Amino acid sequence: MKLIQILSLACLAFIFVSCGDDVEQVDRVAVDDQLILDYLSANNITATKHESGLYYTIEEEGSGSHPTASSIVSVDYKGYLLDGTVFEENTINGGSLSGYITGWQIGIPLLKKGGSGTLYIPSYYGYGSRSGNTIPANSVLIFEVTLKDFK
Repeated sequence: MKLIQILSLACLAFIFVSCGDDVEQVDRVAVDDQLILDYLSANNITATKHESGLYYTIEEEGSGSHPTASSIVSVDYKGYLLDGTVFEENTINGGSLSGYITGWQIGIPLLKKGGSGTLYIPSYYGYGSRSGNTIPANSVLIFEVTLKDFK
């Protein structure tokens, strides 16, 4: 009898913990969206909201077709935080887009070859709750990206 009670309590605890994670994710979505909207407003930027929740602007249209999330891409990029801290500026020559953060997999296919734009990436499409050397956990990321080429 006690085993059944213990198992029942364990199942209830699991359900409550699981529900808590869902609530936290929903809150993170709302928080990140508001952070991005505040940033865009404060900097007088008009951006388009993708159905995924990522925001973007296209500065240079480019030409031809769009890459896919599985394309091999060559890009120039600059990544920074909402406070303007640059955490990386680099060139990728021939990297598989599927190996990069989800925000890039969503945002870079919005560009055409030779095109450039800025991606405003919610934390859950970046590094989420993980922190790195210069990127705090739950950080909204901004990337200025030029798609040089793709295959």
